[in-house]
Amino acid sequence: MRMEWRWLRADESDHELIWLAVTVSGALLALAWLALRLPWPGCTFRALTGLPCVTCGATRASLSFLHGELGAAWRFNPLIFLGLGAVLLFDLYALVVLVTGARRLRVAVPGRGLRRLLLAALLLAGLGNWIYLLRTN
Repeated sequence: MRMEWRWLRADESDHELIWLAVTVSGALLALAWLALRLPWPGCTFRALTGLPCVTCGATRASLSFLHGELGAAWRFNPLIFLGLGAVLLFDLYALVVLVTGARRLRVAVPGRGLRRLLLAALLLAGLGNWIYLLRTN
């Protein structure tokens, strides 16, 4: 894996701007959903099987995370907790580089072997999260 800090090239997508806009838009839509008192989303997988899915507890974890109740957020869904933390860190980084015009972090993952290893790690994280949810729910 190769990581480097460099200036944004003219032919390159501005990932910081794109993903910051996506996450802020998603947060604003979620806030609008709450403000309009729309019904909470249900889990079709749980309704059909009686078992929690990999993302069960995501809404409760997100709300707990946003209220600063980090322990509760972790207990509801550790994978969502980690994802929200990663998004928060990325958004802070993106805001800083967009405001200051600083160099951007770019990560290259050369070779199929390393990409497969990273994919396997993500799948194992999802499986571990699901096992946790099955044991606690």
